[in-house]
Amino acid sequence: MRIALFLSAWLVCLGVVAAPNDPATLDRSTWPEQLISPALFDVASRAEILTFAHALLATEGLDEYAFKQRLGLKIINMDAIDTVRQRMWMRLLANYNLAQQSCDQDASFCYYVDDMSSLREQAGKFEIADDSFYVKWAEPSAAFHRRYLDEQLRLAALSPQISSEIALLGDQEFNGDDMKDRLFMLTFDSGPTAIGGTTDWVTDYLRKQSMNGTFFVLGNSFQARLDKSSEQAVKALYKGQCVGVQGWEYRAHSHWQNWQDSVLRSTALVKQVLPDNYVPLFRPPYGQRRVDSGAFFKSQGLQVALWNIDSQDLVASLSAEQSAHRVLTLMLLWRHGVIAFHDTQDKVRTALPWLLKATAQSGLGWEDCAALGTR
Repeated sequence: MRIALFLSAWLVCLGVVAAPNDPATLDRSTWPEQLISPALFDVASRAEILTFAHALLATEGLDEYAFKQRLGLKIINMDAIDTVRQRMWMRLLANYNLAQQSCDQDASFCYYVDDMSSLREQAGKFEIADDSFYVKWAEPSAAFHRRYLDEQLRLAALSPQISSEIALLGDQEFNGDDMKDRLFMLTFDSGPTAIGGTTDWVTDYLRKQSMNGTFFVLGNSFQARLDKSSEQAVKALYKGQCVGVQGWEYRAHSHWQNWQDSVLRSTALVKQVLPDNYVPLFRPPYGQRRVDSGAFFKSQGLQVALWNIDSQDLVASLSAEQSAHRVLTLMLLWRHGVIAFHDTQDKVRTALPWLLKATAQSGLGWEDCAALGTR
């Protein structure tokens, strides 16, 4: 982590990469309805999709200089930005069409959209009237989506020099974009914690909810937990859960000479201790990995497990509530995918129960973690 922070600071000093803004979050209490039915989930989903599409459309008049100013960068990859925007439009059209299927139950935010042209037309003129039932949500949501869009475009602008979750690098990778509608998967990074820490709480909480998640462990933390307890205790810790690896330490695997050894050591350790829980998945710290790493992962029978819904719970400026509200807003926008939390962060003790309660009656599903390891 120190090396990654040093690299980021070095790039900032060079003026290539400016420090990013705080991540986007939206106070869900501004939305006037509880998501107590699939139809109401769709209402909120249509609203977030149209708001994001409006923000996305507004970027199409920007040239390279304007993007550099907006994103705080001196060097950008315009081709990557264009590719990401095109992919976003395709996702938005597909998601809006799915969200329209309940318009006969509640017509809020239902507009004539049957192709890309009509979606862009509706996005361009989308606005909330001052006397609308949803007026208190309108501006906070617009601000959220502008900031979130900038987060994503910034990742695109920096690629491929700085790899991230913004794009897949080959067939050995996935990020949840191809999951079924209303289906989500919980993942947790960077554990385990010391005995009695947040990892213990999360795994116990999930078991009590008859749920599971995929835990991407760090080899050094996993070994430390073993040294302080026993193999039997670690087996009990992860009972009913899936365990992948994040490398031996939380360090960018794109510029680390020993990155392959990091993956192999952590994989061997987890397979030895947790043969029934292990799934052949690697989650790259910071989402960074080498662009030519596909052959290595394929040779090891590993897939690179990215995400498309980031809680940003590592960011100190975000509270647990803000992290949870961010996740729910992105679930409404993208309608399916892989959610990334960190079981090393106490925030998850508040964020996860809030999220499950807020979506309990909304008709969505939680994918079994074993399915992630067999993709």
